[in-house]
Amino acid sequence: MLLRIRSRDGLERLTVENPHATVAQLKALIQTNLRIPLENQTLSTNQNLLLAKSADDLTRFTDMANPNTPLSALNLAQGSIVFLAYEGERTVSGPNFHPAGSFGRKMTMDDLIAKQMKVTRQETPHCELVSFDRDCANAFQHYVNDTLAFAVKRGGFMYGTVSEEGKVEVDFIYEPPQQGTEENLTLFRDPEEEKAVEAIALGLGMRKVGFIFTQSVGQDTKDYTLSNREVLQAAEFHAESGLKEWVTAMVKLEVNEDGAADVHFEAFQMSDMCIRLFKEGWFETEIGEDQDPKLSKMKKDVVVGVKDVREVDNDFFLVVVKIFDHQGPLSSTFPIENRITPVTLRALKTHMDRAKSLPYVKRIADFHLMLLLARFLDVNADVPALAECVHTQSAIPEGYQLLIESMANSS
Repeated sequence: MLLRIRSRDGLERLTVENPHATVAQLKALIQTNLRIPLENQTLSTNQNLLLAKSADDLTRFTDMANPNTPLSALNLAQGSIVFLAYEGERTVSGPNFHPAGSFGRKMTMDDLIAKQMKVTRQETPHCELVSFDRDCANAFQHYVNDTLAFAVKRGGFMYGTVSEEGKVEVDFIYEPPQQGTEENLTLFRDPEEEKAVEAIALGLGMRKVGFIFTQSVGQDTKDYTLSNREVLQAAEFHAESGLKEWVTAMVKLEVNEDGAADVHFEAFQMSDMCIRLFKEGWFETEIGEDQDPKLSKMKKDVVVGVKDVREVDNDFFLVVVKIFDHQGPLSSTFPIENRITPVTLRALKTHMDRAKSLPYVKRIADFHLMLLLARFLDVNADVPALAECVHTQSAIPEGYQLLIESMANSS
């Protein structure tokens, strides 16, 4: 069977011929094929292994510590990923090297630029961690899982706060108009609606902090963390934001130890080099159907290791971010915009009736409800003022209450 070995060097393939192979035999194959000594290897099926900072951290990953454990007992099958941490350094094999400036060839300006454009792995993110409001994260994944069945891609922009220490908190997710297929996600961005979103965020003391998207079940069979199309889209939004702590989050289905499917969140930052290459136009943005999705193609050579290449493993552009969760200040029970079922004023009446036992400010403390109200209010004055009341938990002025009740009753 083919196993995928993910380490700090990226993703590498390893063929295990013996169907009854043990952990010890897998380690021996890694030593032979990847040139990592047995005693330096720590293996696990838990991706958090790659976040370990010390030898003590490594000892916590014990699922593959017994050398006699059969791989089949770990639910490893064709295409499974095994995570590898190791001590020391090694040279990773790559494409043939054609050095610029060799005999019979002059160094061009592009050669000189490429010598300076060295793509290396960025170990430390600018964002210390990202914490998701449990309700907003659940509302996003629940729709993708229950309604779309992860058959097509879905995306949204994350809003929240950034602390001085670089901790990002996500408190709501705005889902713009979009069309998703198994491989592609196209956002039909609406400037007027996004203006209302920004007005609400301003009143709430929040800002846009990241981009979240799903991978379809069809993508799960592919040999990559993010595809080249996903890297391009993530880099575009990161570059557009101008926020160094900007987070890219990915949601997908993963098969657990019992053979059932679990929804899994991962968070990254696109590396500084990735954003620089994107801003300076190095990426080939036209992607052919026959192109390997785990590689991003450059318009000119860049240096990876000691080699000049035009294709870079997407993993080189990803910096892992730790994920936490919290209970934020907003609810996420109101119907969400731009989904299959349109949001109408009837939903407003239903929501207000259901929450009538709560203080008025709590009844409207839902981003998606405020976005519906923003269709009928002054986006420059009323919308941020109403959102600020929610932010400070102040009494909602009577005029706004009458207006909201009138809208609800008009349905």
